[in-house]
Amino acid sequence: MAREGMAMNETIDWEGKGLIGVVHLQPLPGSPRYHGSMKKVCNAAVADAKAYEEGGAQGLMIENFGDLPFTRGVGAPETGAAMAGGAESIRAMGVELPFGFNVLRNDAASALALAAACRGAFVRINVHTGAVEADQGIIQGEAYSTLRKRAVLCPEVAVWADVLVKHAVPIGDLGIEETARDTFHRGLADALIVSGVATGAATEVDDLRRVKGACPDAPLLVGSGARVDNARELLEYADGLIVASSLKVDGVLANPVDVKRVQELRKAMG
Repeated sequence: MAREGMAMNETIDWEGKGLIGVVHLQPLPGSPRYHGSMKKVCNAAVADAKAYEEGGAQGLMIENFGDLPFTRGVGAPETGAAMAGGAESIRAMGVELPFGFNVLRNDAASALALAAACRGAFVRINVHTGAVEADQGIIQGEAYSTLRKRAVLCPEVAVWADVLVKHAVPIGDLGIEETARDTFHRGLADALIVSGVATGAATEVDDLRRVKGACPDAPLLVGSGARVDNARELLEYADGLIVASSLKVDGVLANPVDVKRVQELRKAMG
């Protein structure tokens, strides 16, 4: 299983602190804003992936970010098929970075299926344990089902799980430390992710400190808001950064990835 003896650099080959670039897929077939061309979706995904690779990222996270509104459960089959097409396009165009999948909002089963079919290294699970209230309604963690499905499909794939995920509020009052302990020790996540309140919002350094203190053996990633000016501060406690917003042209989320911004962040990380 991925957890046994897992260090972050055994999931993705890096030394020191890691940078994971998020490939925000354009709206996919079946979603309200799909523009009718998977070729355009794939071309944009490849361009972003190449920019991350050229800029010095060590891995990619592929998300169906354009598919608003998201489901709280298992997504449509066409979503998984389209994400597989995007991932294979990235591979076919020579991008060698390892990648993982986040099927929004919380479709762990499809993410694992994609990782198994497309040789993914990890999956991101927004709500792995506990429950939250989000714009999709009540979302409950399914660690029991997720870990068993992984054992069957792709036991080598790591589960990266959010602690008090963004765009949601927890149901109950465990606090961030106890939530982290439950996610890592009881939910058996391989790595923990801490974010700000929303996409692009800065992660609080104190939240990272508290999670690292509660789970010192857990690989810890920043899930939002990392920039050139705060990277070193965040990496005092975190082992890596998952970034998209600040690496887009002009820092605008809807724009393509800017190679120079990736290079600048990579340099700022030390």
